[in-house]
Amino acid sequence: MKYLREAVIIMGITFAAEIVKFFVPLPVPASIYGLILLFILLKSGVLKLEQIENVGGLLLELMPLLLVPASVSFLTVLDTIQGMLLPVLIMGLIGTTVVMGITGRVSQWLIRRKDR
Repeated sequence: MKYLREAVIIMGITFAAEIVKFFVPLPVPASIYGLILLFILLKSGVLKLEQIENVGGLLLELMPLLLVPASVSFLTVLDTIQGMLLPVLIMGLIGTTVVMGITGRVSQWLIRRKDR
């Protein structure tokens, strides 16, 4: 019964994120809204980590399995996108580097701000 309650809470947050996506006219995926909503609920204390910890852990363990279909579908269209492969890889590398750099800088800024 505990797992069912945790799953219902997570599904409720996911549903709320879909509603937010419907009403907010930004090109942001509903999953991002869901993560933000979950973060706000956890930080505000409205939702305790213990209330979703078991099912959340299970979903994290299953994540690699959930990514297999996307990887396989990418391999099936590899010959179609082969001409664009180098630019896509370069953009991916640059984008990842920029995101890592910005994340590092923001983390350092937050740590320094906390120390003051």
